[in-house]
Amino acid sequence: MNFQVTVLKVLVSYPGGFAPMDDIKRDMAILATSGRDWSDRTKRLAARVPELDIFSQGLVDRESGGWKITDKGRAVLEFMEARTLIDQPLVVVPAETVYATTVPPLPPLAERAKRRRERRERRREGRERARSTAS
Repeated sequence: MNFQVTVLKVLVSYPGGFAPMDDIKRDMAILATSGRDWSDRTKRLAARVPELDIFSQGLVDRESGGWKITDKGRAVLEFMEARTLIDQPLVVVPAETVYATTVPPLPPLAERAKRRRERRERRREGRERARSTAS
């Protein structure tokens, strides 16, 4: 987990971008123990800004009792997250192709009614067998 990216993500989730230290610690502990996905995500985001230093670059200000993300911090975070969309190729598939390959056509109505009737009969037979063995 990348500490500095996590701090930016935590602060941006608070109204006004300010969070008391106790809240920051609690949120960081939750994210640190949330699993590998969060760790991998923060590493990917941090790789987009290799020289990241949230305090010396003015991305986060220390205020009484907590930290606050600055406008510059928000811009850097948006930059890190926007790059993930640019890195992935955009694939456009016509809707006809998607629907044709993922949704099989329904069987004719008479065949569906026949299947439904057969299922009902099997359930009825199963209930009758269960009653006869229970007696």
